[in-house]
Amino acid sequence: MTWYQKYLSVFERPFNNISKSTIGEIRDKLNQQQNDSPLASVVVIAHNEEIRLLSCLWSIAENKCKYPIEIIGVNNNSIDLTEEVFKSVGIEPFFEEKKSCGYARRCGLNNARGKYYICIDADTMYPPYYIQTVIEELEKPGIVGVSSFWSFIPDKEHSKAGLFFYELLRDIYIRLLYIKRPERGVRGMVFAYKAEYGRKVGYRVELIRGEDGSMAFGLKQYGRIKLITSRKARAVTASNTLNADGSLWNSFKVRVLKALKNPAFYLTKQTKPPKDEESNLIK
Repeated sequence: MTWYQKYLSVFERPFNNISKSTIGEIRDKLNQQQNDSPLASVVVIAHNEEIRLLSCLWSIAENKCKYPIEIIGVNNNSIDLTEEVFKSVGIEPFFEEKKSCGYARRCGLNNARGKYYICIDADTMYPPYYIQTVIEELEKPGIVGVSSFWSFIPDKEHSKAGLFFYELLRDIYIRLLYIKRPERGVRGMVFAYKAEYGRKVGYRVELIRGEDGSMAFGLKQYGRIKLITSRKARAVTASNTLNADGSLWNSFKVRVLKALKNPAFYLTKQTKPPKDEESNLIK
């Protein structure tokens, strides 16, 4: 049985259909995790994530970590029951009116008390030693930020076998990026860094996507961005993001063609921020 199997019992289910006993269990475990003098801030951002947020928080609640942490919630102007989900498990979320991952992550960073800032996305679940593994890597000399791999949850449109091969080749691609361009391999849902330097760099809030890569690019001046390859840090997330390119095969083909377009890309460092695409800017 996979480690996240139990969390699927509440994944993509309306909040009002979840039993009070399950909510109570998650609330009690989250409360035990909270510390007033945290080494790391675990920041969960959510925009209209009522049906996925609870499974994420459950996985965080059951993380085993020897370091003191705090768990922060950010409600990014949701119109569903996201706010109620946070409050039901004892987290009074910060409210960020302006919508974008950049605004939400910046809100969390502004209110974080920990030395380390651990990004958490509400549609993602995290393995039992995720937080501890991330902190241990950030504690190493010269490391300013870390990111890890992630998997997708199989569904009717994405088979387990298909996802396995897709992720295998995708992981190779990310490893190649980390040779010279680690900021290109970073994904916000599995990204963490030293908060002190993150505040100096700041989040780009006007981007639809890519605020995490922009942060990583800025952090490089202060140290190394490391890829964690251990399965202890491999999260699982909803597979709906793959639908942007149609079928799984088409999604894979789009990424492979992009990767092969310029092989020299992987052998040179990026010294200037990439040019913004008009379609990726919030109007």
